[in-house]
Amino acid sequence: MKKMGGIEGVMSFLPGVSKIKSQMDQSGIDENVIKKNEAVILSMTKKERENPKIIDGSRKKRIANGSGTDIATINKLLKQFKMMSEMMKKMSKGNMKGMADKGIPPELFNQLK
Repeated sequence: MKKMGGIEGVMSFLPGVSKIKSQMDQSGIDENVIKKNEAVILSMTKKERENPKIIDGSRKKRIANGSGTDIATINKLLKQFKMMSEMMKKMSKGNMKGMADKGIPPELFNQLK
């Protein structure tokens, strides 16, 4: 994602995201959040990446130590992943009407700040 110009670069490739792009321009998303998330993901095992549901308290502690972050950051990333998965499922079923009108859900968008 970094090679493609960060979040804004990736969003420019998607069709019909003008509302979302304007939302992102106004918010001022911190790119350091992406670096922290990358460190967390790289600290996970292959099984944990494939199935985040298996991540329990002791695994969160190990991931936090390996990535140099705290457990709250891991919880935030897992919640963000779950919300994105649900949103993608809705989009794949053809339920894009809500997305086009509202843009990115505020809960997910606020976690990127």
